[in-house]
Amino acid sequence: MSGIEGKVIAVTGAGSGIGRATALLLARRGAKLALGGRRVDRLEAVADDIVATGGEAVCIATDVTVRADLTALVALAHERYGRLDVLVSNAGIGPVSRFDALCVDDWDAMIDVNVKGVLYGIAAALPMFRQQGTGHFINVVSTSGLKIVPGQGVYAATKNAVRTINEALRQEAGDRLRVTGISPGFVQTDFADSMTDATMRAAIQKRMGEIAISPDAIARAIAFAIEQPIDVDVGDIVIRPTAQD
Repeated sequence: MSGIEGKVIAVTGAGSGIGRATALLLARRGAKLALGGRRVDRLEAVADDIVATGGEAVCIATDVTVRADLTALVALAHERYGRLDVLVSNAGIGPVSRFDALCVDDWDAMIDVNVKGVLYGIAAALPMFRQQGTGHFINVVSTSGLKIVPGQGVYAATKNAVRTINEALRQEAGDRLRVTGISPGFVQTDFADSMTDATMRAAIQKRMGEIAISPDAIARAIAFAIEQPIDVDVGDIVIRPTAQD
């Protein structure tokens, strides 16, 4: 199936930012959405917006660090719509800090959400994709892994781990499954809210205020990857503000 209309697409982290923008855009393009996220009130608001404009969407509380939650999200899509065509693993956190700060709990949290969350999504969706004979993994990564800077070592490492996962999965996927990595730069989201280091949080928020682009830009890139014909696999897309170093 080419295009977006009629496809069943699950999105994690769909309550705000890139996930919300992606869900709304894909719904306008005719997709059927299964939305996952930790903040149920925000998820329900996104689903309500989609339904109010004639689209189709369901939602379920989803903590990507809990494997059963990803299984439930995929199952919801299948139960409601009969299949799953695309899984957008967008949920992520970035409590960045310098190594000397020894924010080990933050390191653990980033590994759990940014790496294990993606793996749990693969574990949930891959059997269904294999059974259907088609499927598309879209994993949101970051430009932080492309340019390594002080303070973002662990965060960048988690994102580069996902790049490795993407490439290995792509090679194993065969000629009917697709794998895409999306690497945003500074985007107008609540990304900094997860940062426990006040200095780093202030610096990131300042830079975002200066140059960040709309989440809609990332949503359009995700839509571009999805709408390609089945024999076209868009491997990696980097999207950053023109003003970003």
